[in-house]
Amino acid sequence: MTQDPGRKQVTDVLVGEWEALDRLLAGLSDEEWESPTCLPGWRVTDVVAHLIGTEAMLAGDPTPDPGVDVAALPHVRNDVAAFNEQWVAALREEKPAAMLARFRDVTARRAGKLARMTDADFAAPSWTPAGQATYGRFMQIRIYDCYMHEQDVRAAVGRPGNEDGPAAEAALDEAGRVMGYVVGKRAAAPDGSTVVIDLTGPVRRTVAVKVDGRARLVPAPTEPATTTLRLPSTLFLRLCGGRPAPSGSVDVGGDRELGRRVVDNLAFTI
Repeated sequence: MTQDPGRKQVTDVLVGEWEALDRLLAGLSDEEWESPTCLPGWRVTDVVAHLIGTEAMLAGDPTPDPGVDVAALPHVRNDVAAFNEQWVAALREEKPAAMLARFRDVTARRAGKLARMTDADFAAPSWTPAGQATYGRFMQIRIYDCYMHEQDVRAAVGRPGNEDGPAAEAALDEAGRVMGYVVGKRAAAPDGSTVVIDLTGPVRRTVAVKVDGRARLVPAPTEPATTTLRLPSTLFLRLCGGRPAPSGSVDVGGDRELGRRVVDNLAFTI
């Protein structure tokens, strides 16, 4: 996916990701739906409830009464998390078959709505989890969120897969957007430094950040970088999402102290 993809491309990738999730969920046993994930307090079924809730909100459905004070839960730290938890709490006792039916219903309705939208609709101003932007930008973030949660489910039930392709590429695009902030602000890379992140697969790409007054994405440099990180694309996304990852999985070259600071500060979502 390009940095600024068009409406049809975003829609096709998002709907394709829902289809990938559908195939994964349809093959899970009832016991696997109860598997704990790496996300605090959430089982597989709770991850699906969160996905259902966000798409239901975008479809115009009312938010259910969770029956509990979700803001008091220890892993709820902001208003967005509280909204997510309302759907998780409300659907906590639903059976897997009913959850899958809900997921299929809301994603089918959302796919229909997206198909009817125009370029102007996608360009319209909209709130997004990354701040005020456009509706199309929100849908790019939806691809990232859905893909990351697909991988959460896969990790929870021990069924790796779908680690490359359009949704993985789009998720990496989303992560790449914030690498200037990660390198320049969070990792405090010094002026004049260059950080190269070499993703070795399943999606192969190079992300380079140059700090020159400000940190910004640049083409891969021809001269040696200040520090280079080599790691699989799937691991990179897990680290960007604040997910647990095996220790010692990142090969750091050059300035190891700076490289380690970048690794330690990759998480920008959870």
